[in-house]
Amino acid sequence: MGVEIERKFLVDHAQWNQLSKPKGMVIRQGYMLKADDKTIRIRVKDDQSYITIKGKTQGISRSEYEYAIPLKEGNELLAAFCAAVIDKTRYNITFAGKLWEVDVFEGDNAGLIVAEIELESEDEMFDLPEWITKEVTDDARYFNSNLSVNPYKNW
Repeated sequence: MGVEIERKFLVDHAQWNQLSKPKGMVIRQGYMLKADDKTIRIRVKDDQSYITIKGKTQGISRSEYEYAIPLKEGNELLAAFCAAVIDKTRYNITFAGKLWEVDVFEGDNAGLIVAEIELESEDEMFDLPEWITKEVTDDARYFNSNLSVNPYKNW
């Protein structure tokens, strides 16, 4: 079984804007199923497409299975089976030997920037970049599946 161990943080906009960044990756994603104990997500990024099944979050861990699917089918699934789609640009930033995925949201979630770090264990230690502000790992409003139905603009 695949397991995702992840922590989420908000990003200081001013410091982020000053940071030298690599080219971002445009992502569109939607949810075919969003329940308390599982989600099924369709994600299209650049010229790739994936279906991802995630289990219930326990602590900062949850089961995760991700499979590549044809791009045409990913776009069709987004259009036909996902009521709301999230648009964002992802930047992969390495800091102190760890990969940070920073999502700059667009559309109804514009103004929101969230950084995620995936860990090997729940108690793994890591350094925080100076552009990180508040941890929001336990705040369900920041789950992408929830942002798709209750976007940031509505808070």
